[in-house]
Amino acid sequence: MTGTQQKHGRTLPVTDLSLVVLIGASGSGKSTFARRHFKPTEIISSDFCRGLVSDDENDQSATKDAFDVLHYIAGKRLAAGRRTVVDATSVQSESRKQLIELAREHDVLPIAIVLDVPEEVCAERNATRTDRADMPRRVIQRHTRELRRSLRHLEREGFRKVHILRGVEDIEHATIVTEKRFNDLTHLTGPFDIVGDIHGCASELESLLGKLGYVDGSHPEGRTAVFVGDLVDRGPDSPGVLRRVMSMVGSGDALCVPGNHENKYGRYLKGRNVQHTHGLAETVAQMEGESEEFKKEVREFIDGLVSHYVLDGGRLVVCHAGLPEKYHGRTSGRVRSHALYGDTTGETDEFGLPVRYPWAEDYRGRAAVVYGHTPVPTATWLNNTICLDTGAVFGGRLTALRWPERELVDVPAEQVWYEPARPLVTEAPGGHEGRPLDLADVHGRRVVETRHAGRVSVREENAAAALEVMSRFAIDPRLLPYLPPTMAPTATSHIEGYLEHPAEAFAQYKEDGVARVVCEEKHMGSRAVALVCRDADAARERFGVDGPTGSLYTRTGRPFFDDEARTELVLGRIREAMTAAGLWAELDTDWVLLDAELMPWSLKASGLLRTQYAAVGAASGAVFPGALAALEGAAARGVDVGDLLGEQRERAADAAAFTEAYRRYCWPTEGLDGVRLAPFQILAVRGRSLAALPHDEQLALIDRLVEFDVSGLLQTTRRLFVDTGDEASVRAGIDWWLEMTGRGGEGMVVKPVGAVVRWGRPRYSEAESGGEKGRLVQPGIKCRGREYLRIIYGPEYTRPENLARLRGRFLNHKRSLALREYALGLEALDRLAEGEPLWRVHEAVFGVLALESEPVDPRL
Repeated sequence: MTGTQQKHGRTLPVTDLSLVVLIGASGSGKSTFARRHFKPTEIISSDFCRGLVSDDENDQSATKDAFDVLHYIAGKRLAAGRRTVVDATSVQSESRKQLIELAREHDVLPIAIVLDVPEEVCAERNATRTDRADMPRRVIQRHTRELRRSLRHLEREGFRKVHILRGVEDIEHATIVTEKRFNDLTHLTGPFDIVGDIHGCASELESLLGKLGYVDGSHPEGRTAVFVGDLVDRGPDSPGVLRRVMSMVGSGDALCVPGNHENKYGRYLKGRNVQHTHGLAETVAQMEGESEEFKKEVREFIDGLVSHYVLDGGRLVVCHAGLPEKYHGRTSGRVRSHALYGDTTGETDEFGLPVRYPWAEDYRGRAAVVYGHTPVPTATWLNNTICLDTGAVFGGRLTALRWPERELVDVPAEQVWYEPARPLVTEAPGGHEGRPLDLADVHGRRVVETRHAGRVSVREENAAAALEVMSRFAIDPRLLPYLPPTMAPTATSHIEGYLEHPAEAFAQYKEDGVARVVCEEKHMGSRAVALVCRDADAARERFGVDGPTGSLYTRTGRPFFDDEARTELVLGRIREAMTAAGLWAELDTDWVLLDAELMPWSLKASGLLRTQYAAVGAASGAVFPGALAALEGAAARGVDVGDLLGEQRERAADAAAFTEAYRRYCWPTEGLDGVRLAPFQILAVRGRSLAALPHDEQLALIDRLVEFDVSGLLQTTRRLFVDTGDEASVRAGIDWWLEMTGRGGEGMVVKPVGAVVRWGRPRYSEAESGGEKGRLVQPGIKCRGREYLRIIYGPEYTRPENLARLRGRFLNHKRSLALREYALGLEALDRLAEGEPLWRVHEAVFGVLALESEPVDPRL
């Protein structure tokens, strides 16, 4: 029996994630006790479930169905990590057995709280209840008898804690105190230095701690070491390793989880019969010279180790042998066993060693899992998991991971201390990726968590459409880390003759609190994303591809060129400009992701031009000359066709303007001759997303890139900065747009200079945002020229009656779509920069593509 006796009653510790079973006869006060001490949502009452299935909480014939419902709801809550309280009599061992099995199934602690109330009190209480007044006394007698018979067996049945409250007063004065699980250290946010398997290599451990900045086991900047276990066996100085680690843990400078070797040595210290294999004999021999007091301290230290830790707000899990997400933060023998030994396929390899089940290949958890146990030549991230056992005792290296920096630090072994049963074989560069993508990652309705806009939902039908495009037409997903969002147009203008006008864009940003914007020339080409690696080795190491040095693709993920040779030629010219401009070194990267526009428009849209635009131009060219000639001839003969002739001349002029509009953006190309690429933003580089870099700084970097391009491929983007609160500056912005569109330009995009802006405030870093709430401001508003819009809305859209109708266009859905896609794009860049696995990056990328299939006016 557990529970602390205090002056005013007993304090009952109850674990935060557990299955709490209230046990007591009918009338013992279980429901009242539950309501007093637990949340209403935590409590599942058998009476309530009986009412759910039969409309009568006292219908005993519905008991079986009621408990099916109870077990189902309890299972769902436990699966979701929610404490659950079962309010039922539970005086029979068989009913308790099912609940204990449910707790084991979900790897949570079963806790019993017994309300042992005299039979007379239970009977009196039932007599005052209208729904229980006719309950036979023998039922209460049976409950009481079964309860008393069960008390001494509860712990043996499997309850990890048993609290027995005897009598009404004991129950009235009891207090529930919620305890955190031992493995729940989510409040510790680091920074951490996670050290791989040491195996008695004390000298290497001291070298690594020194390299990490520790002085006599303590870090001057307050960092915490975390050891993944296997401190002992095989190496030359297991006592030295234990002494150092135990000292650091004792002083609060380190945490440690147990390895299977500590577990075995701990059993040896307790006098258990264990085989002296796999290095245990060396540890036993080395410890013979140590005092009994030290051995006792070691035994107690090993006994106190927790199977795994959940750290940094749930973002980090540290264990010895790896742990699937379903076991994170759970407490059971099964969880401990998996954390110590991992899982195997049941087979053995040619060296007689068990074949480990590749759980990390299927891992899709939110938390990064850092572990050891199985030696690998180099520590490599796989699906947000990493093994730090790099075989120090076998002559490899002792490795640590700095968190949250995700940097690896290691020192070489001083020698081969123990010959491995399986040779450490170096993997080929770009090593095994497991199963990077899976249909389950994108299929069906999805909700993507973004740090800039919260949850973004993707409908099942949109996901299906995106899957069709991605699987049939898109480039290699490893080279598709980002898709650009759609862009909303400016609010509809009421200036005579205009559907879109810059005045509305400036006014919108002023209203949003954006003081300074940049107007960027809108190139009439095709949106392009260029992923450029410094060389093939960089592409292989970061993106796991052999051959390509990057990619060039459209806003729907399709390749721009049918042949890889032209793609590589474009990438090569960008790469040469990056080198000449010194941007590789300045940005400290070996790859760069660029947002750009590829011209001419006809390069990628030739089919659309032929079937849609040129067809209209050809038809009008064929029809209007003849029609006008006929009407002019009729007028010459005195026929009154004045109004009709004037109308047809106006229509002919509109058609000619339409043809001239689309022809401006078409020109012949041969190879790369005539092709132009206008980059306007550096999206990401190694280890950093640059999406929040202010646009003036972005454009300065882009200008240098274009300046050092000797091939003539790259083209600058004209821009003008405007103060939204200064009428003269706004007027200058409008005049700039009028001049540019008057010369046949497409228009411009107006953007906040501060890049990522929320409620008019630029967010340059996650730390500076401080969890800032409120809507995102549109990242850009396109303002298209009057003549260019003929291509979009038709040759005659400028007629007053057509403009009046078009001014009723609905923009809210387009704006919402733009913001959702923008948030997903930012999330993809953040995940890419943070080194998250491909499936996590593609969750956001796929979401952008899926939202593109939402029904919206394509002319916007």
